[in-house]
Amino acid sequence: MGKQTNLYSFPDVASLAPALRAYVIQCQNAGIARHGVFKVAVSGGSLPATLAKALLAPPSSQAAASSATPSADGSDDIVRFDKWEIFFADERAVPLDHEDSNYGLLKSELLDKLPADAGQPIVHAIDTSVLEDTQELADKYEQVLVASFASRDSVRLPIFDLLLLGCGPDGHTCSLFPGHELLRETSAWVSPIEDSPKPPPRRITLTLPVVTHSVRVAFVATGGGKKGIMKQIFDEDSGLPCALVNDGAGDRCSWFVDNAAVEGVSFPKRGYNL
Repeated sequence: MGKQTNLYSFPDVASLAPALRAYVIQCQNAGIARHGVFKVAVSGGSLPATLAKALLAPPSSQAAASSATPSADGSDDIVRFDKWEIFFADERAVPLDHEDSNYGLLKSELLDKLPADAGQPIVHAIDTSVLEDTQELADKYEQVLVASFASRDSVRLPIFDLLLLGCGPDGHTCSLFPGHELLRETSAWVSPIEDSPKPPPRRITLTLPVVTHSVRVAFVATGGGKKGIMKQIFDEDSGLPCALVNDGAGDRCSWFVDNAAVEGVSFPKRGYNL
């Protein structure tokens, strides 16, 4: 059996946010050290709001006075948005200004609030000219990944520096739903889905092999409404999409949760050392 997923639990979202910030910055600095940029994919739901709470906080005074060069251990607490390349772990087949758009959600919660001196990330949105054809929508987004990561002839899968994901009340993540045939997809990087059990039904999503191939994967799950599904993910052999990510990524996968979300979960929980 491989190494276990990391389950970090906090009293509340306010105490979770600084740890999430430290983790993201550590992944950021490692990505910049590897290839000069930070390639991160994000999902929607409540994640962008929590991410904004973590990333828009002012840096520590020590970090603000430090050099612009990342420290070797990623401890400097500076978010370098100008080095970020943001992708979407899944997206809905809707215009970018639609209320269901993950891009629109991230834009309103985080991107529109970036300080002028923070630098601007590169953001890869879907091609809205092909919204009526989800297969073409998925193909075009896969081409974006190919252009950024490498030709499919030279790499089997793209390797994100970090995937930031949420957990649905049914245990889904991205737009990978329990029992859905897409969980068995092994060749595509991005796949369409026409029958999402959660509206809107038409979407595209990163596939499970791409998700588990990431250098790091982080889930954020908060609130007492999650405790039932969290118990299934961590304490039972559920086969739920979130559990499949845990199995595939092992200790490269970390969960940032509040105590209410994991009440009654017996899987070992840890604190996060800032």
